[in-house]
Amino acid sequence: MQTIETSRFAGHAVASARAARALARKLAWAAPWVLAITLVWRVPESRAESLFDSLIGSWSGQGQIRYDNGQSEGVRCTAYYTGGGDKLRLAIRCRSATTEVEIRGQLTAEGQKLTGTWEERTFNASGEASGRVIGDKMSLSVTGGGFKGVMSVSHVGPKQVVTISTEGIRMRSVNVTMGKG
Repeated sequence: MQTIETSRFAGHAVASARAARALARKLAWAAPWVLAITLVWRVPESRAESLFDSLIGSWSGQGQIRYDNGQSEGVRCTAYYTGGGDKLRLAIRCRSATTEVEIRGQLTAEGQKLTGTWEERTFNASGEASGRVIGDKMSLSVTGGGFKGVMSVSHVGPKQVVTISTEGIRMRSVNVTMGKG
């Protein structure tokens, strides 16, 4: 009788071992998916932090500057971003054959909301900035000193695109694509 009992328990042990191996195989297959979903999914409030962090460092590139008289010319730009997390300091300098534009700013993110200050040293303008960050793009409205405009910065792969449109000064717009380094 005791032998029968042992073999009956041994059968349960074998069945339990098989069930454990099957569960382990399922978990091993599911684990990478769970990890991938965890890495991709982010809380919306952290998007500003990830955009700010991805911009940190030096960038350079070229584009076009347009003036109020309709003329335009090529422009080369450099940008330098510091800070990170929910704070970003920026310095963007663009030069053409006839004009230099130098923008400095400080931004703070609270969720998707952006606030801060800016100054443009060549045209001697400064003021407040406010806007939003959605995904890998920030859009800002800037006002102050008889000037108003909008600025957007999009981070796409290894590049960023900076677009500035203005009113109240000779420069009407700047469109630049830059790469890191």
